Amino acid sequence: MNRVGGDFFLNDVLTVAEKLPGMDIVLKKGDEEARYTITETEAYNGTGDKACHASKGRTPRTEVMFGEGGHLYIYFVYGMHWMMNIVTGKVDDPQAVLIRGAGEFSGPGRVTRGMGIDGSFNGESILTSPRIWIEDKNRSPLLVRGPRVGIDYAGEPWKSMPWRFMIKR
Repeated sequence: MNRVGGDFFLNDVLTVAEKLPGMDIVLKKGDEEARYTITETEAYNGTGDKACHASKGRTPRTEVMFGEGGHLYIYFVYGMHWMMNIVTGKVDDPQAVLIRGAGEFSGPGRVTRGMGIDGSFNGESILTSPRIWIEDKNRSPLLVRGPRVGIDYAGEPWKSMPWRFMIKR
């Protein structure tokens, strides 16, 4: 096993978001392990980023984002989709990477539905969890950058920031 360690997740969100594609999310259910190669990510960069949940301050919902990198921030949107984010950076510097694609699943709601991720994973450490973690397979896929998706409410320049990273197909 090549589980990614804590130092990696203490990096800033843009570094982590760009390096995650090509790594695997590993889910353990009973004796079975399922692996999903991360294909697309988006970075949300703290209190100054108007598209980031932390821009509205510290709340019970966003509390996990204010913790140390390496924890999952899972939230529910539109009354139907769980979104999976990985917190990055140091304590009190809220940043997170949204997993937009993994394995055969494209779109953050499809990722969590396909993997069986729900609110019970919120706050879980991917550094020590026995049921979910990230493995580095030393792949170096060619990436394409683009603007984040579905954040028109944040306005410019936030909606046009090229903080989405996708494996080039």
